[in-house]
Amino acid sequence: MTGVAFAADNVVTGADMSHGADNFYRSDKVTTQKVTFKNQYHMNVSGNLFIPKGLNQNTKNPAIVVGHPMGAVKEQSANLYAQKMADQGFVTLSLDLSFWGESEGQPRNTVAPDIYAEDFSAAVDFLGTRPFVDRDRIGVIGICGSGSFVISAAKIDPRMKAIATVSMYDMGAANRNALKRSLTLEQRKKIIAEAAEQRYVEFTGGETKYTSGTIHELKEDTHPIQREFFDFYRTPRGEFTPRGSSPALTTHPTLTSNVKFMNFYPFADIETISPRPMLFITGENAHSREFSEDAYKLAAEPKELYIVPGAGHVDLYDRVNLIPFDGLTAFFRKNLK
Repeated sequence: MTGVAFAADNVVTGADMSHGADNFYRSDKVTTQKVTFKNQYHMNVSGNLFIPKGLNQNTKNPAIVVGHPMGAVKEQSANLYAQKMADQGFVTLSLDLSFWGESEGQPRNTVAPDIYAEDFSAAVDFLGTRPFVDRDRIGVIGICGSGSFVISAAKIDPRMKAIATVSMYDMGAANRNALKRSLTLEQRKKIIAEAAEQRYVEFTGGETKYTSGTIHELKEDTHPIQREFFDFYRTPRGEFTPRGSSPALTTHPTLTSNVKFMNFYPFADIETISPRPMLFITGENAHSREFSEDAYKLAAEPKELYIVPGAGHVDLYDRVNLIPFDGLTAFFRKNLK
Protein backbone atom coordinates (compact mmCIF):
# COMPACT_ATOMS: atom_id res chain seq x y z
CA MET A 1 0.00 0.00 0.00
CA THR A 2 1.34 3.46 -0.85
CA GLY A 3 -0.06 6.71 0.46
CA VAL A 4 0.69 9.91 -1.44
CA ALA A 5 0.98 13.53 -0.36
CA PHE A 6 1.78 16.57 -2.46
CA ALA A 7 3.97 19.58 -1.77
CA ALA A 8 3.06 23.07 -2.94
CA ASP A 9 5.04 22.59 -6.14
CA ASN A 10 3.07 19.38 -6.86
CA VAL A 11 6.11 17.15 -6.38
CA VAL A 12 5.08 13.77 -4.97
CA THR A 13 6.34 13.58 -1.37
CA GLY A 14 5.56 10.02 -0.10
CA ALA A 15 4.90 7.94 1.83
CA ASP A 16 6.06 4.65 0.35
CA MET A 17 4.64 1.92 2.58
CA SER A 18 5.89 -0.98 0.47
CA HIS A 19 7.68 -4.07 1.78
CA GLY A 20 5.71 -4.00 5.01
CA ALA A 21 6.85 -0.58 6.25
CA ASP A 22 5.67 -0.54 9.86
CA ASN A 23 7.68 1.98 11.88
CA PHE A 24 4.92 2.39 14.46
CA TYR A 25 4.47 -1.35 15.03
CA ARG A 26 2.82 -2.26 18.30
CA SER A 27 3.27 -5.80 19.54
CA ASP A 28 0.53 -7.56 21.48
CA LYS A 29 3.10 -10.07 22.75
CA VAL A 30 4.96 -7.67 25.04
CA THR A 31 4.38 -5.26 27.89
CA THR A 32 5.83 -1.78 27.62
CA GLN A 33 7.22 0.39 30.40
CA LYS A 34 8.56 3.92 30.06
CA VAL A 35 11.77 4.12 32.06
CA THR A 36 14.47 6.63 32.90
CA PHE A 37 17.96 6.02 34.21
CA LYS A 38 21.07 8.10 34.85
CA ASN A 39 24.21 8.03 32.75
CA GLN A 40 27.56 8.75 34.37
CA TYR A 41 27.06 12.46 33.71
CA HIS A 42 23.94 12.33 35.91
CA MET A 43 21.71 13.06 32.94
CA ASN A 44 18.35 11.33 32.71
CA VAL A 45 18.16 8.97 29.74
CA SER A 46 14.67 7.99 28.60
CA GLY A 47 13.77 4.60 27.24
CA ASN A 48 11.07 2.05 26.57
CA LEU A 49 11.46 -1.33 28.26
CA PHE A 50 9.78 -4.21 26.44
CA ILE A 51 9.16 -7.44 28.35
CA PRO A 52 7.74 -10.53 26.61
CA LYS A 53 4.41 -11.57 28.07
CA GLY A 54 4.79 -14.81 29.96
CA LEU A 55 8.48 -14.17 30.65
CA ASN A 56 9.58 -15.94 33.81
CA GLN A 57 10.76 -13.00 35.86
CA ASN A 58 12.07 -15.32 38.56
CA THR A 59 14.88 -16.38 36.22
CA LYS A 60 17.69 -14.47 34.50
CA ASN A 61 16.94 -13.65 30.86
CA PRO A 62 18.95 -12.25 27.92
CA ALA A 63 18.44 -8.61 26.98
CA ILE A 64 19.20 -6.25 24.09
CA VAL A 65 19.68 -2.46 23.96
CA VAL A 66 18.51 -0.77 20.73
CA GLY A 67 19.67 2.66 19.52
CA HIS A 68 17.91 4.90 17.00
CA PRO A 69 19.32 6.54 13.85
CA MET A 70 21.33 9.74 14.27
CA GLY A 71 18.98 12.71 14.65
CA ALA A 72 15.99 10.44 15.21
CA VAL A 73 14.30 9.34 18.43
CA LYS A 74 13.39 5.95 19.88
CA GLU A 75 9.96 6.11 18.22
CA GLN A 76 11.71 6.00 14.85
CA SER A 77 13.04 2.52 14.06
CA ALA A 78 14.38 1.66 17.54
CA ASN A 79 10.98 0.82 19.05
CA LEU A 80 10.19 -1.37 16.05
CA TYR A 81 13.40 -3.37 16.40
CA ALA A 82 13.06 -3.59 20.17
CA GLN A 83 9.53 -4.96 19.96
CA LYS A 84 10.32 -7.40 17.18
CA MET A 85 13.20 -8.79 19.23
CA ALA A 86 11.04 -8.88 22.35
CA ASP A 87 8.56 -10.92 20.30
CA GLN A 88 11.35 -13.50 20.09
CA GLY A 89 11.73 -13.69 23.86
CA PHE A 90 14.39 -11.08 24.62
CA VAL A 91 13.98 -8.31 27.18
CA THR A 92 14.68 -5.17 25.14
CA LEU A 93 15.28 -1.50 25.79
CA SER A 94 15.07 1.29 23.22
CA LEU A 95 16.52 4.62 24.30
CA ASP A 96 16.67 8.27 23.33
CA LEU A 97 20.27 9.44 23.13
CA SER A 98 21.12 12.40 25.35
CA PHE A 99 20.10 15.77 23.85
CA TRP A 100 17.39 14.06 21.76
CA GLY A 101 13.81 12.96 22.30
CA GLU A 102 12.77 12.65 25.94
CA SER A 103 16.31 12.35 27.30
CA GLU A 104 18.01 15.24 29.07
CA GLY A 105 20.72 17.45 27.64
CA GLN A 106 21.04 21.12 26.71
CA PRO A 107 21.18 22.59 24.21
CA ARG A 108 18.86 20.29 22.34
CA ASN A 109 20.19 18.44 19.28
CA THR A 110 23.77 18.63 20.54
CA VAL A 111 26.33 16.26 19.01
CA ALA A 112 28.36 14.55 21.74
CA PRO A 113 29.72 11.18 20.54
CA ASP A 114 31.31 10.26 23.88
CA ILE A 115 28.06 10.90 25.73
CA TYR A 116 26.10 8.94 23.13
CA ALA A 117 28.39 5.96 23.72
CA GLU A 118 28.02 6.44 27.47
CA ASP A 119 24.23 6.25 27.11
CA PHE A 120 24.56 2.70 25.79
CA SER A 121 26.72 1.72 28.75
CA ALA A 122 24.18 3.36 31.07
CA ALA A 123 21.46 1.28 29.40
CA VAL A 124 23.52 -1.81 30.24
CA ASP A 125 23.77 -0.53 33.83
CA PHE A 126 19.99 -0.33 33.93
CA LEU A 127 19.30 -3.71 32.34
CA GLY A 128 22.02 -5.48 34.30
CA THR A 129 20.43 -4.41 37.57
CA ARG A 130 16.97 -5.75 36.71
CA PRO A 131 16.35 -8.94 38.72
CA PHE A 132 15.01 -10.76 35.63
CA VAL A 133 17.97 -9.89 33.35
CA ASP A 134 21.18 -11.89 33.13
CA ARG A 135 23.90 -9.24 33.16
CA ASP A 136 26.23 -11.67 31.39
CA ARG A 137 23.83 -11.93 28.42
CA ILE A 138 23.28 -8.38 27.21
CA GLY A 139 23.61 -7.43 23.54
CA VAL A 140 23.26 -4.20 21.56
CA ILE A 141 21.80 -3.13 18.23
CA GLY A 142 22.74 0.21 16.68
CA ILE A 143 20.78 1.53 13.72
CA CYS A 144 22.36 4.05 11.32
CA GLY A 145 24.48 6.48 13.38
CA SER A 146 23.91 4.45 16.52
CA GLY A 147 25.82 1.66 14.81
CA SER A 148 28.99 3.70 15.21
CA PHE A 149 28.04 4.69 18.77
CA VAL A 150 27.55 1.09 19.93
CA ILE A 151 30.93 0.16 18.45
CA SER A 152 32.51 3.09 20.30
CA ALA A 153 30.82 1.93 23.50
CA ALA A 154 31.59 -1.78 23.07
CA LYS A 155 35.33 -1.13 22.71
CA ILE A 156 35.45 -0.04 26.36
CA ASP A 157 32.48 -1.95 27.77
CA PRO A 158 32.96 -5.73 27.69
CA ARG A 159 29.54 -6.22 29.25
CA MET A 160 28.14 -5.87 25.73
CA LYS A 161 28.43 -9.51 24.74
CA ALA A 162 27.15 -9.33 21.14
CA ILE A 163 27.08 -6.29 18.85
CA ALA A 164 24.89 -5.83 15.78
CA THR A 165 24.63 -2.81 13.49
CA VAL A 166 22.02 -2.08 10.82
CA SER A 167 22.47 0.44 7.99
CA MET A 168 25.43 1.76 9.94
CA TYR A 169 26.81 5.23 9.41
CA ASP A 170 30.32 5.96 10.63
CA MET A 171 29.37 9.45 11.74
CA GLY A 172 33.01 10.47 11.96
CA ALA A 173 33.94 9.47 8.43
CA ALA A 174 30.63 10.74 7.07
CA ASN A 175 31.38 14.22 8.39
CA ARG A 176 35.11 14.28 7.65
CA ASN A 177 34.93 12.83 4.16
CA ALA A 178 31.25 12.54 3.14
CA LEU A 179 30.04 9.53 1.15
CA LYS A 180 32.64 7.95 -1.12
CA ARG A 181 35.21 10.46 0.19
CA SER A 182 33.63 13.22 -1.87
CA LEU A 183 34.41 16.05 0.59
CA THR A 184 37.73 17.77 0.01
CA LEU A 185 40.00 18.92 2.82
CA GLU A 186 39.33 22.52 1.82
CA GLN A 187 35.58 21.97 2.09
CA ARG A 188 36.02 20.30 5.47
CA LYS A 189 38.06 23.25 6.74
CA LYS A 190 35.37 25.65 5.53
CA ILE A 191 32.71 23.78 7.52
CA ILE A 192 34.91 23.80 10.61
CA ALA A 193 35.62 27.52 10.24
CA GLU A 194 31.92 28.35 9.87
CA ALA A 195 31.09 26.39 13.01
CA ALA A 196 33.89 28.07 14.94
CA GLU A 197 32.69 31.56 13.96
CA GLN A 198 29.12 30.60 14.91
CA ARG A 199 30.35 29.93 18.45
CA TYR A 200 30.90 33.71 18.86
CA VAL A 201 27.31 34.34 17.78
CA GLU A 202 25.86 31.89 20.25
CA PHE A 203 28.27 32.82 23.07
CA THR A 204 27.01 36.41 22.87
CA GLY A 205 23.34 35.36 22.92
CA GLY A 206 22.69 35.03 19.21
CA GLU A 207 20.41 32.51 17.55
CA THR A 208 21.44 28.85 17.45
CA LYS A 209 22.21 27.56 13.97
CA TYR A 210 21.38 24.02 12.87
CA THR A 211 22.83 21.91 10.07
CA SER A 212 22.41 18.78 7.92
CA GLY A 213 19.46 16.55 8.78
CA THR A 214 16.54 15.90 6.47
CA ILE A 215 15.13 18.48 4.09
CA HIS A 216 11.57 19.72 4.60
CA GLU A 217 10.47 20.11 0.99
CA LEU A 218 11.11 18.15 -2.18
CA LYS A 219 12.10 19.88 -5.39
CA GLU A 220 12.61 18.59 -8.89
CA ASP A 221 16.38 18.43 -8.39
CA THR A 222 16.36 16.96 -4.85
CA HIS A 223 19.09 14.32 -4.49
CA PRO A 224 17.85 10.70 -4.33
CA ILE A 225 19.44 10.17 -0.91
CA GLN A 226 17.59 13.16 0.50
CA ARG A 227 14.38 11.82 -1.06
CA GLU A 228 15.01 8.54 0.71
CA PHE A 229 15.28 10.23 4.10
CA PHE A 230 12.38 12.59 3.35
CA ASP A 231 10.05 9.67 2.71
CA PHE A 232 10.70 8.40 6.24
CA TYR A 233 11.17 11.52 8.37
CA ARG A 234 8.77 13.92 6.64
CA THR A 235 5.79 11.69 5.89
CA PRO A 236 3.38 9.66 8.05
CA ARG A 237 5.56 6.63 7.37
CA GLY A 238 8.03 7.63 10.11
CA GLU A 239 7.44 11.26 11.07
CA PHE A 240 7.47 11.84 14.83
CA THR A 241 8.04 15.03 16.80
CA PRO A 242 8.80 14.59 20.51
CA ARG A 243 6.81 16.63 22.99
CA GLY A 244 8.38 20.04 23.48
CA SER A 245 10.28 19.87 20.20
CA SER A 246 9.65 21.49 16.85
CA PRO A 247 9.15 19.74 13.49
CA ALA A 248 11.48 22.32 11.98
CA LEU A 249 14.34 21.05 14.15
CA THR A 250 13.82 17.30 14.06
CA THR A 251 16.92 15.45 12.73
CA HIS A 252 18.96 18.68 12.63
CA PRO A 253 22.02 18.86 14.97
CA THR A 254 23.48 22.18 16.03
CA LEU A 255 26.16 23.46 13.67
CA THR A 256 28.65 24.27 16.41
CA SER A 257 28.50 20.79 17.92
CA ASN A 258 28.22 18.76 14.71
CA VAL A 259 31.90 19.34 13.96
CA LYS A 260 32.72 17.20 17.01
CA PHE A 261 32.13 14.26 14.69
CA MET A 262 35.34 15.27 12.92
CA ASN A 263 37.20 13.88 15.95
CA PHE A 264 35.12 10.69 16.12
CA TYR A 265 36.90 7.51 14.97
CA PRO A 266 34.68 4.59 16.04
CA PHE A 267 36.50 1.98 13.95
CA ALA A 268 39.90 2.66 15.54
CA ASP A 269 40.78 -0.44 17.57
CA ILE A 270 37.54 -2.16 16.55
CA GLU A 271 39.50 -5.42 16.46
CA THR A 272 39.82 -5.24 20.25
CA ILE A 273 36.12 -6.09 20.62
CA SER A 274 37.00 -9.67 19.66
CA PRO A 275 36.27 -12.40 20.76
CA ARG A 276 32.84 -10.87 21.24
CA PRO A 277 30.88 -11.39 17.99
CA MET A 278 29.85 -8.63 15.63
CA LEU A 279 27.14 -8.63 12.94
CA PHE A 280 27.01 -5.90 10.31
CA ILE A 281 23.75 -5.67 8.33
CA THR A 282 23.48 -3.40 5.31
CA GLY A 283 21.39 -3.10 2.19
CA GLU A 284 22.66 -4.20 -1.20
CA ASN A 285 21.77 -0.76 -2.59
CA ALA A 286 22.41 1.26 0.56
CA HIS A 287 24.38 4.47 0.06
CA SER A 288 25.88 3.75 3.50
CA ARG A 289 27.09 0.25 2.59
CA GLU A 290 30.71 1.41 2.54
CA PHE A 291 30.68 1.94 6.32
CA SER A 292 29.54 -1.59 7.17
CA GLU A 293 32.08 -3.01 4.73
CA ASP A 294 34.86 -0.88 6.23
CA ALA A 295 33.98 -1.98 9.76
CA TYR A 296 33.79 -5.62 8.72
CA LYS A 297 37.26 -5.48 7.14
CA LEU A 298 38.78 -3.96 10.27
CA ALA A 299 36.97 -6.10 12.85
CA ALA A 300 38.47 -9.34 14.13
CA GLU A 301 36.71 -12.69 14.23
CA PRO A 302 34.05 -13.68 14.96
CA LYS A 303 32.28 -11.34 12.58
CA GLU A 304 29.62 -11.47 9.88
CA LEU A 305 28.57 -9.12 7.09
CA TYR A 306 24.97 -9.62 5.99
CA ILE A 307 23.92 -7.80 2.81
CA VAL A 308 20.15 -7.59 2.33
CA PRO A 309 19.25 -8.12 -1.33
CA GLY A 310 17.48 -5.18 -2.97
CA ALA A 311 17.47 -3.02 0.17
CA GLY A 312 18.54 0.59 0.51
CA HIS A 313 19.67 2.43 3.61
CA VAL A 314 16.34 3.68 4.99
CA ASP A 315 14.55 0.49 3.90
CA LEU A 316 16.12 -1.21 6.91
CA TYR A 317 14.63 1.36 9.30
CA ASP A 318 11.11 -0.02 9.06
CA ARG A 319 10.41 -2.36 6.13
CA VAL A 320 9.74 -5.53 8.07
CA ASN A 321 9.62 -7.66 4.93
CA LEU A 322 13.24 -6.69 4.20
CA ILE A 323 14.75 -6.46 7.69
CA PRO A 324 16.39 -9.82 8.52
CA PHE A 325 14.85 -10.27 11.96
CA ASP A 326 15.39 -14.02 11.68
CA GLY A 327 19.11 -13.40 11.25
CA LEU A 328 19.21 -11.02 14.20
CA THR A 329 17.31 -13.52 16.33
CA ALA A 330 19.68 -16.36 15.42
CA PHE A 331 22.71 -14.13 16.11
CA PHE A 332 21.59 -13.16 19.58
CA ARG A 333 20.24 -16.57 20.53
CA LYS A 334 23.60 -18.10 19.66
CA ASN A 335 25.70 -15.46 21.35
CA LEU A 336 23.57 -14.64 24.41
CA LYS A 337 22.86 -18.25 25.34
